[in-house]
Amino acid sequence: MNIIEIRGLSHRFSDGTLGLDAIDIEIKEGEFIVIAGRNGSGKTTLLRHLNGLLRPQTGSVKLAGISVSEDFVRARQMVGMVFQDADSQIIGETVYDDVAFGPENLRLERSEVQQRVSMALEAGGLIDLADHRPHLLSGGEKRRLAIAGILAMKPRVIVFDEPFSNLDYPGVKQVLEQILTLHQAGHTILITTHDLEKVLAHADRLVIMQKGKIVRDGLPNKIVTETEAFGVRQPCTSRLGLEIGSWLI
Repeated sequence: MNIIEIRGLSHRFSDGTLGLDAIDIEIKEGEFIVIAGRNGSGKTTLLRHLNGLLRPQTGSVKLAGISVSEDFVRARQMVGMVFQDADSQIIGETVYDDVAFGPENLRLERSEVQQRVSMALEAGGLIDLADHRPHLLSGGEKRRLAIAGILAMKPRVIVFDEPFSNLDYPGVKQVLEQILTLHQAGHTILITTHDLEKVLAHADRLVIMQKGKIVRDGLPNKIVTETEAFGVRQPCTSRLGLEIGSWLI
């Protein structure tokens, strides 16, 4: 079953720059997709159409068969976005308050809010930090808190925009472990990244974008050798003719 269907999606910014140019893509439920491309290729612009942060000027975006434009509330519950700057998503006075913000705004019963927050904190390994102030957390912990806030909304699709940026090695491992756990639990995962080495071993598909178009879409081991033609560094292991391994081994 396709959880995401995009047809003829185009977007032009107010300054006249073409952000997306007639994008067509289908994503099956449970897939793990890495989207790569140089800065300005359209990756983030594409992601922002998935839950209505940007709206199609031409074409359509459907989630499980229903247009995003028909129901933005549904779209934002179905698709959770974890942005590159985790601090921009953190607004609570405590870790617990921050995770509770989304469910509370859905006006759920208090017992349901508590259940969702507990689930999300446990999934993020943040139970012991529930009463901590978010600004005192490490970079990796802040990224995990942003993910927990999304999880509390119970999305079917989770989108990560450059999830490893500005993280040290332990932080990268923490976030990657959580992403893989979410995928194993059945979530559809979309990741934009410049750093294929960290995540490509776990991906079902690699999508490469250039100038607002999808220029390659296929099995990672089939098209990874073409990445440098589109401004994305090919993983060192791949360049040496070796299989790309997981960072978690």
